[in-house]
Parts: sequence; structure tokens; C-alpha cells
Amino acid sequence: MAALTTLTPCQATSHFNIRISHYYNQKQNQNQNVYINQTKSIHKAKSSLLSFAFSSLSAKSTSIIPSTHFSTSGSSSSWLQDNTMNLDASSSGSGLREGPIYSVFPAKPAEVSSVQDLYEFICSGPLMDKVGLTAEKVAESIDKWLFYGSKLCRLFQLNELYLTVPEKARFYHYYIPVFLWCEDQISEHRSKFKDGEEIPPLVIGFSAPQGCGKTTLVFALDYLFRITNRKSATLSIDDFYLTAEGQAKLREENPGNALLELRGNAGSHDLPFSVETLTALTKLTKEGRRMKLPRYDKSAYRGKGDRADPSVWPEVEGPLTVILYEGWMLGFKPLPAEVVKAVDPQLETVNKNLEAYYDAWDKFIKAWIVIKIQDPSCVYRWRLQAEVAMREAGKPGMSDEEVEDFVSRYLPAYKAYLPTLYSEGPNGSDPNRLLVIEIDEGRNPILFE
Repeated sequence: MAALTTLTPCQATSHFNIRISHYYNQKQNQNQNVYINQTKSIHKAKSSLLSFAFSSLSAKSTSIIPSTHFSTSGSSSSWLQDNTMNLDASSSGSGLREGPIYSVFPAKPAEVSSVQDLYEFICSGPLMDKVGLTAEKVAESIDKWLFYGSKLCRLFQLNELYLTVPEKARFYHYYIPVFLWCEDQISEHRSKFKDGEEIPPLVIGFSAPQGCGKTTLVFALDYLFRITNRKSATLSIDDFYLTAEGQAKLREENPGNALLELRGNAGSHDLPFSVETLTALTKLTKEGRRMKLPRYDKSAYRGKGDRADPSVWPEVEGPLTVILYEGWMLGFKPLPAEVVKAVDPQLETVNKNLEAYYDAWDKFIKAWIVIKIQDPSCVYRWRLQAEVAMREAGKPGMSDEEVEDFVSRYLPAYKAYLPTLYSEGPNGSDPNRLLVIEIDEGRNPILFE
């Protein structure tokens, strides 16, 4: 392994091609019986795992890839519009949300032309340095990249031979690099325990504004953990919203405060319930231990929401390796009263409520991913896209006017708390275990200083 640190770019490329050839030959031998009834051509014996890398070797290979059906719901500027998941939660050990995924990529294909092109594309990603990757490390682990990319294509029902540039970027510049970073964090976490000790799952927090793709990112990461035989659980701060009855009581206790009229801001969550849930999850360290994960139904009461019935909550079983916990206001720090009042006088009560959130949420989180946006006004458009997707799927959702009103109740908190989150990191976070990813309006990572 030490020799890799001295490789020149040319040597790294050569090393990469040697590993690819070796890996291809292995997979070819393993899968030669799969297509024996379809063709005698050796090119048709390669598995779909390597169809990305070897699509240019033979045009015939396209005949072995099943057709993929694409949905064109929503705007072409984004990735996946709906935050709901398309896997059956009852069959998943992670508690994935159920429902369809809405792919809105441009339909025009961009064929992966060669192994070298894919390698160079991976190495051009904006997160390479941030997650500790080098060209040499990519070359050494290229078999993993190919495996993960193939699995993500199947997960999102995309044709492996014909990915658009946004699709390639989402997998190879975003999801896979973040997954590798999470693996490093888990390794560091587990190294702190002695042999024979029970190791609690690592809680990784994802703080990101609504609609920016954090739930889909968590969905993809959870899937990659499961296919690599690590048990994981997913939670959202949404799962801890007050019930519809609790929200009504909150409105009554804060008359005239628009920020507490609907779910969302600090004060609208059941904090004792979240502490109870997170504490129980971190104790799922042994085989046979099980618990149900709470879920929230955003479509209830015409989009105002209510906690889902426990009968539909997914179940997870230990031993858990990682808990992926996401939310729009994770890590927000209370500010001086005069600061929040200058943004919106109604924030004063919200700010006071926020004081209890560190002990309820943030102290459980040992590694953080912060998705940084350039302009909070993007949240409105992203939220509108999600609601349109829900309505097109036949689910009840908010009207455009209701979306505008709904998002307006979050914007004061974004304006008040995001600058501190971005400059100082989440409440109680370790700078050495923090990954900040800046994204553009299309939800794609960008380079920044």
C-alpha cells in the first residue's frame, strides 16, 4: 500500500488499467453462465457490474442490458423530486420510506466512452480532497467504485450504459465519495473500542435545508451500507414532529406567532420522544434486538401532517453499524435574543425553544455532514417540486400558494442560523469529523474555498 503514495499520474493510470483488466477477467469467469443462452460472444459474458467501464468494447453489449423506464416528472434541473423511497420498508432492515422515486434527469443519454474516461471523471470530482481521496486511492479501489456505481444504477432504475452527465456526477462525484467518507468515520469510531466490547452504532448527522436532496442522499447511503452487509437505520427530525393534536396545542399557546402555527421550527418537536428513540437505537448492539422506527405522514390533514400510525413503522434489528439522522435544522445554535429579533421578532420564542435541542438531538451525533446552499430562497422552488411530485403520484399535497406560505415560516430561521452553522459548524461538532458540501441550485456539489 505504501508504494501507492509515490505513483506518478501515468503510473496510477497504468495501475488502474491493470486492476480493471484483472477485475474484468474475474467477473467474466464468474458470470459466463449468465448469458450462455444469449450469445457465444465473450463480450456478452461480462456482468452488468462493469457495463459502465466497458461499454465501448462492444456495441453488442447493449443488447444484454434491460431497458430502463424513465419518469419525467418535475424540472430537469434537479435529481429526484420526492423524498419518499421506493423500497419496501417491511423487507428492509433500515427503515427506508416507501413510495415512488421521481427521476427528472434529461432523457438524452451520454454514453460512457471508456474506462479511462470514467477514471478521469471520478478524479475530477469536487469532493476528492475534502473526503481524503487521491487518484492513487481511486485506482487502488476502482473495483469498489464500479460495484457501487452499478448498484446505484439498479437502485434508481437507470441504464448502466447510458448515463447523463448529471447522473454520473450524482453517483461518482457525490454519493460514492460521501459513502467512502462515512466508512472512514465508522472505522475511526469502532477503533476506539476494545475487542469484546459492545460497539454502539455511529450516529452521522446530515444538516441541510429542505428539498436539497438530503433524504435521497441518505437513502442511497443506507442502501450502500446494506449491500455491503452493514446494518443501518435512517431517521429524520420530521419523525419527531408533534402529533396533529400537539401541533394544535402549540398554536393555541403561541397565538399570532406564524412561525409556530405549523410544524417546522424549534418547539414543534416531541423532544422526550426523540431522546427515547435515539437512546434505544444506540443500544441495538446485539443480534436479535429489535425496535420500530417512528415515521411522520406529511400528507395527512392536507399537508399539515401527523405522526404515522405505529402499525406502519418499519422495524430494525441489531447489531447496528450506523444511524443516519437528517434534518433541516440539525446543529442550529441558539443566538443572542437581539440577533434573532432583528431577523424576525417571532423568532425570539423559537430561539428560546432551541436551547433544549442540543441535549435532545445534537449530543447523539458524532460525525456531521453539512450541505451548504448559496441562497435560502432555493428552498421554495425545491419544496414546490416535491409537492408537485406528490400530487402527480396521486397523494394529497399542498397547493402552490400553501407551499409559499409554508416555506415562508422557515426562512427567518434559515437567515438567522445558517451563517453560524456554516462558519462554526453544528452545535457541539468536532471539526475533524465534519464534512461540508456546498451545492448549486441543481443540488450538485461545487468547489469552494
